[in-house]
Amino acid sequence: MATRTPTLTEIQRDIVTCTHCSRLRLYCERIAREKRAAYRQDTYWGRPVPGFGDPRARLLVLGLAPGAHGANRTGRMFTGDSSGMFLMRAMHAAGFANKPLSRDVQDGLQLRDAFILAAVRCAPPDNKPLPDEITSCQAHLDAEWRALPNVRVVMALGRLAFDAFWRVMRARGVAMPSPKPAFAHGAEYAAPGTPGAAPHLIASFHPSQQNTFTGKLTPEMLEAVFTRAATIIAGR
Repeated sequence: MATRTPTLTEIQRDIVTCTHCSRLRLYCERIAREKRAAYRQDTYWGRPVPGFGDPRARLLVLGLAPGAHGANRTGRMFTGDSSGMFLMRAMHAAGFANKPLSRDVQDGLQLRDAFILAAVRCAPPDNKPLPDEITSCQAHLDAEWRALPNVRVVMALGRLAFDAFWRVMRARGVAMPSPKPAFAHGAEYAAPGTPGAAPHLIASFHPSQQNTFTGKLTPEMLEAVFTRAATIIAGR
């Protein structure tokens, strides 16, 4: 008898209850206890963070990991910190979000034709997950991604997310380009092989404070790659 495919809700429940990476779990729990002074009255999420968005999405936005006082606090990817606000302004401008803010889970934000995932689901110390932690979390990324059947374009935010995309493609048996694709902001790749076997990939710098405060990534640059994603999805 065929094995039943788990639903997106079931997959996300497994993500939230994951305890595989002890270093990450201890760190997230400590951050949730100690809190940042500005959020002293908040109840931190402190658990692995599932993706969110439109289950019918044709755009998959792939990030690095939850922010310690952003998604690890609010329980929603790219929510409650400057990275999330920077990202959502660009997604709103390109038509993928109903408002240009991502403050908390009660802010009324809805994604349109887009879904946000991350390569790692627990906030890592210094925003640097270890290689074995990335490997362990790939099963969550692949499972949640498979529950989004309409994805046509992937926006990889940062080199780690870019590399995670290719690892998932390799695990799925998609032929890898040769030479290995290089990460660069605005770079695009269509995986070789059977048309539709892999989504179109667009690379972008991550909207981290380090990138946005220094001007390495500007609002115009991020909006441009999301506008490009919308153009590809529309078939223009």
